[in-house]
Amino acid sequence: MGGVPVETWLVRAAVTGDVVGWHRLELPELENKQRASLHVVVHPEHRRQGIGGSLLRHAAERGAASGRVTFDGEVSDGAAGDAFAAWTGATPGIAAAFRHLDLRKVPDGMFAGLRAGADRASAGYSLVTWRARTPERYLGELATVMNAYEDAPHDAGVEIRALDAERLRDNEAVFAATGGRGYTIAAVHDATGSLAAMTQVAVYPEEPRWGMQGLTAVTRTHRGHRLGLLLKLAMIDWLAEEEPQVDRIETGNASGNTHMIAVNEALGFQVTPPNFHTVELAVAKALGRP
Repeated sequence: MGGVPVETWLVRAAVTGDVVGWHRLELPELENKQRASLHVVVHPEHRRQGIGGSLLRHAAERGAASGRVTFDGEVSDGAAGDAFAAWTGATPGIAAAFRHLDLRKVPDGMFAGLRAGADRASAGYSLVTWRARTPERYLGELATVMNAYEDAPHDAGVEIRALDAERLRDNEAVFAATGGRGYTIAAVHDATGSLAAMTQVAVYPEEPRWGMQGLTAVTRTHRGHRLGLLLKLAMIDWLAEEEPQVDRIETGNASGNTHMIAVNEALGFQVTPPNFHTVELAVAKALGRP
C-alpha cells in the first residue's frame, strides 16, 4: 500500500498444521528505506516455547537482506507484546491511546452547540463530500492536505510517507479490495477554491456498527478556524444518514497531539484502554538474540 510492500510468514505446528504464530514485515521502498515495520504474533497457548524469538530472528534475516537497519512497531501497554519487546531490548517510543465515541450516549443538543461555534469560526469555508474514490479534480490537492500530517508527533528518524496523486490512487485501490466503505469530507477555502482540510472514516462489513476514523488534517495556513471540529461534526451527521447502524467511532492519538485530542474530547471521545506505544529495535540486535 502506497509503496510499502508487505510479506507475512507463518509458523505451523508440525503435527496438526495449525498456525501458531506469524510475523508481518513492511519494507518501504520510497521513504524509510533503512527501516522495516514488524508485527509479531504468537498464539497464547504456544507462547514461551521460543516461537516469538524464532520469528524475530527470521524477520531480522529478511530485513538485513533488504538493507534494513531498524525495526519499528507498536505494542499495547502491559500486554504480552510489551513484555516481548522488552525482552528483545527494544526502545519505547511515542505513547498513544485509542479513544471511542459512543453516539448512543451523546447528550441532546451537544453536537448542535458545537456546530454553531464551529460554523462561526469557519466562515469563508465550504464543505464537499465524496464516497470511496476521490474525484479527479480534488486528487492532487487532497494528497497535499493529507501531507500536512507530517508535523504530527512521530518518532525521531521516521520519515512521514509523502502522498501524491498516484500513491493516493494506489491506496484507494487497496482499500477498495478490503470491502470497506469510505467517506471523505473536505473543507474548501471559498476565496481561493483550494482544499484546506480533510477527514475520513471507514465502515467495514465485519464491524458494521463501528466507524473507523482515518486521517484528519488541516494545512498550516488554514489552522485556527476550527476546521477539524467542523469536519468531524459533519462526518457524524453524514454517517447518521448513510450508515445509521453506526453507533460508535474509534480513533487513535499520540499523546503529544494535544490539538486533535482536544477536538476529540470536545466531541465526547473517551480513552479506551489499553493504551499503546511505539517501539524501535536495531536489526543487528534482533539477529543477536538466541
